[in-house]
Amino acid sequence: MKSSTAKPHLPYSNPLANIKKNLNMKKTLSLLIIISISTLSFSQSESLNIKLDSIIQEADLLYNYEKIAWNSTDLLMSKRKLKKKYGGYLISHSNDTIYATFLDKKQKNRIAKYSYTNSNLKVPFNINLDSESLSENVKELLDIKSNILNQLSDKKYDVRFPKGFNPNLVLIKDSNEFKLYILMGTSESGIIPFGNDYLFNADSSGKIIKWKKFHSRLIPVQTEMPGMGKVTSAMHSHLRTTPYITATDICTFRLYAEYTDIKSFKVYSPAIGKYMEYSLIDNLIKITE
Repeated sequence: MKSSTAKPHLPYSNPLANIKKNLNMKKTLSLLIIISISTLSFSQSESLNIKLDSIIQEADLLYNYEKIAWNSTDLLMSKRKLKKKYGGYLISHSNDTIYATFLDKKQKNRIAKYSYTNSNLKVPFNINLDSESLSENVKELLDIKSNILNQLSDKKYDVRFPKGFNPNLVLIKDSNEFKLYILMGTSESGIIPFGNDYLFNADSSGKIIKWKKFHSRLIPVQTEMPGMGKVTSAMHSHLRTTPYITATDICTFRLYAEYTDIKSFKVYSPAIGKYMEYSLIDNLIKITE
């Protein structure tokens, strides 16, 4: 009689249990994906906020320099004797104090110095109208500014100033390097001169090491339209090479908007597909779709 070999006992398979197990695995995987996306989104959002905060900080410094240049020049020009001697100015800062130093026509001596705090850009806390030799710090700034400007005659920089608009030069010392901003200015009322702005980074000797033109052209925004009344908002678009609202945008807006009814402006960025809106009242940038 042939012996039979018993087949091994197979464990009982529960189809419902397998389905639940697969569902739980899918839920876990989905949760991990959601967490990863959320973490990435938070990281990108945090990185963007840091970037926008740094733009505001640079815009604040630019605005402080320019506003003090405007106010101090008005003060100096109100003095007939000083007006005749005027040969230029330099703005500098140390901690919370900003200085406006005015030079004679030969740029060899100081004819006036106005000192301000960041908390009060309208009224200097100290005025020195004594004629004195230039400090080493002022001499350094004057040499650096001259060196940078001499290089701008090179055609590769393509620096142009539209008729009716004048360049405002803002030189800032940054550690051992220097930054020269060029912003557009105008004496024509009812215009905010966005655009045609530059940044030149130079080394400790004033040699340009990199540069950027933020906008392709001048973008004069009218603050009042004939037959339509006052403008209450403004907007322009950026090049893909300038993905964010710029410190020059904000500085220019702050300088001229206080004479208008415009309290905010928007920039559309094709690079990130979003609008960035700056609020004058809050001094903040927010992202909108």
